[in-house]
Amino acid sequence: MADITISNLVKTYPGGTERATDDVSLHIADGSFTVLLGPSGCGKTTLLRMLAGLELPDSGAVSIGGRDVTYLPPNKRNISMVFQSYAVFPHRSVRYNIGFGLQMAKVPKEQIDKKVQWAADLLQLTPYLDRLPAKLSGGQRQRVAVARAIVVDADVLLMDEPLSNLDALLRLNFRSELKKIVQDLGTTTVYVTHDQSEALSLGDQVAVMRKGRIAQLGDPLDVYDAPSDRFVGGFIGSPPMNFVDAAVTPDGELVVGDQRLMAPSLLRSFGNHNIVLGVRAENVSVAKDRESGYIAATVLVVEPMGSTILLTVDVEGQTLKVQAPPSFRTAPHQTIWLGFSPNTMRFYDRETSMALEAN
Repeated sequence: MADITISNLVKTYPGGTERATDDVSLHIADGSFTVLLGPSGCGKTTLLRMLAGLELPDSGAVSIGGRDVTYLPPNKRNISMVFQSYAVFPHRSVRYNIGFGLQMAKVPKEQIDKKVQWAADLLQLTPYLDRLPAKLSGGQRQRVAVARAIVVDADVLLMDEPLSNLDALLRLNFRSELKKIVQDLGTTTVYVTHDQSEALSLGDQVAVMRKGRIAQLGDPLDVYDAPSDRFVGGFIGSPPMNFVDAAVTPDGELVVGDQRLMAPSLLRSFGNHNIVLGVRAENVSVAKDRESGYIAATVLVVEPMGSTILLTVDVEGQTLKVQAPPSFRTAPHQTIWLGFSPNTMRFYDRETSMALEAN
């Protein structure tokens, strides 16, 4: 096991005009679980492949456990990797697939058998050791790929969207199992995904990437509750964060449409500024009757979700998503009232889209 230090990695593919990774630096602590999250083309898989040695950077450095591995081949880095496509040998048994890496390392057969049995027990594959992968479900084949990766006692475990080929329910179940397995192993893990639910539930830290750069790095709940810019807030969350145009008056009021609210202390130094208010759907209070400090909204769409009701509403020409309790009854075209708590709001500069911080 070892920590990872990524220093100023730059990668541009031949014929490309934009950098796939643009001066990326990142430290990953020994034994931690770090998730690289972002939309397609943001550079997350390129970064993972440079960690694995499958791609070489134009400049910058990668070290694992204090050892510079930037230009070492994959087999000299003591890493293991789980791919999106299971990458198992279809004509070989589960037992052979799990032990393949150990065979390539010329580990004695008795030791291979013990390690394979240990991994099979851990991943509930013992009844299937002598089957061919074609006789397994998609989830079981992915378990084989994970088992093959963990038996080799690597310093670093790399995972490239390993759950994306599974159906929704199986993905949800396997996600919790995978987190427990990695926690028990204590192996430094780097996981790539475009699924923000996976990122938030799995990672000790989440690196949100955009256009080859890290837009925000932090604890999953910090990234969710306090996005550093509008991109992060709009990418993470289902539904994503709402953004509402607002203004701060010189006397410290927050103006949304024709409604005036008391501005929090953070905004006192931004008097006379046009800003953007960011708020999560679950942090908006809803009422059928007018209440002091609440803003009028027109219901556009009502979506019962079981545990909540998701409402799409219009506020002064701006569309918001808000969550109401399942007992809340309303219909399209009706007027409801929305309340915002200053403690759950985030404020952004309208021009730069960056979060406003107290001066």
